[in-house]
Amino acid sequence: MSLLRAIEPTGWKRPRGYSNGILAQGRILFVAGQVGWDENQEFRSDDFGEQWDRALANVLEVVRAAGGGPEHIARMTIYVTDKKAYQAHSDAVGASWRRHMGKNFPAMALVEVADLLEDRALVEIEATCVLPEEN
Repeated sequence: MSLLRAIEPTGWKRPRGYSNGILAQGRILFVAGQVGWDENQEFRSDDFGEQWDRALANVLEVVRAAGGGPEHIARMTIYVTDKKAYQAHSDAVGASWRRHMGKNFPAMALVEVADLLEDRALVEIEATCVLPEEN
């Protein structure tokens, strides 16, 4: 049995790229907001698509360190400093999503913010995961 099950109200149009709700059972992992820098906290690019890819990879590194994978991510909140940049890089975002997340679509929200703590950060992603119970 899967730990996560998408919940979609009857009669609603199917969402594209996310789920409206996720029903979960297991241990909860909260992943802090991850930005598009490397393991040394250095930005390698100011390109939105590249920062998106690295931020998403960083989220998954934390999930894997706890013994999980993309299928365990129940919820994501994505903060961007420019929603038009996000929209303009939708091809890069989609390719990165498929590479890192496959066909896993958690409950999500995307929020445009005035700024992020790290000056060069263009995107920050936080996640809530549900991992199997330890035996």
